[in-house]
Amino acid sequence: MVRILSDADVAACLDVDELLPVVRSAFVSQGRGEVERPDRPHFPVGAGIAGDEPLGTGLAMPAYVHGADHYATKLVGVHEGNAARGLPTVNAQVVLTDAETGQPAAFLAGNRITNARTGCIGGLAAAELADAPVTLGVIGAGTQARWQARCIAAATDLAAVRVYSPSDSKQACAEDLDAELQAPVKAVETPREAVAGAAVVVTATTSTTPVLDGEDVDDGTLVVAIGAYTPEMRELDATTVERAARVFADVPDEAADVGDLREVGVAEADLVPLSAVFEEHAGRESDYEILVVESVGSAVLDAAASEHVFERARATGTGTDVSL
Repeated sequence: MVRILSDADVAACLDVDELLPVVRSAFVSQGRGEVERPDRPHFPVGAGIAGDEPLGTGLAMPAYVHGADHYATKLVGVHEGNAARGLPTVNAQVVLTDAETGQPAAFLAGNRITNARTGCIGGLAAAELADAPVTLGVIGAGTQARWQARCIAAATDLAAVRVYSPSDSKQACAEDLDAELQAPVKAVETPREAVAGAAVVVTATTSTTPVLDGEDVDDGTLVVAIGAYTPEMRELDATTVERAARVFADVPDEAADVGDLREVGVAEADLVPLSAVFEEHAGRESDYEILVVESVGSAVLDAAASEHVFERARATGTGTDVSL
């Protein structure tokens, strides 16, 4: 039997407080080399349906954490045209397979899992590398901006949140978070207002040009760059990166190719694996240094988070079993 978990099922089984240590443990395993994380193939899709041009990109993201009962394959579709259809631009599903027998075990809606595990990256980084209480500046007002705020709130003593986006979406984001979190949240009109005086700054956009001025970043700030994951995408300017005492990365070899770092000549050898922070091999060395975390995402986190949700679902009887 295969357990099918809808987005509502995943939501019922997903608790940020419980997920944070799961993601932390996955990072440690990845840093120790105790995982399998093959290259993720990506390919154009949709050519020939409405012309010769592709309509989107398909990706497959497999991973296995040594000792886990299941390995995971996340299937992702990125379709920019979905915005006009009122559909999510990114859609994901996760397949869990029994690591001992190869039998299919579960099929999970993947968007919420992806958003939550990505939010945990910011939460864990803030807990380890920022001073409390945390004033949070968020640039971006979409789904991931919300997840970053709620995960940082779960992992730290959050004092206040300021949200900036060039669109009116910042107001709705701030109102939603203000109703959800125990800290006050407000929308601001400029990136400088979001960044100034913040202990943690999160960039969660799809921008191809820098979204903040590094001169506005205060000494001692932790900057968590979540949005960029290709050479063309860029959220951080050269000043922010050059002022950083250290740049941490969840996947250093992939992060080095992101526009944030590639444009300023930061190479893989210059990056500190974020896992080293959780092993207490690296971290903040003074209250005044600026630190940057560059995140591109890892299928290892998807595998760990999906297995956690699946185990919760089995324990609570959540989901639907079907026979293939």
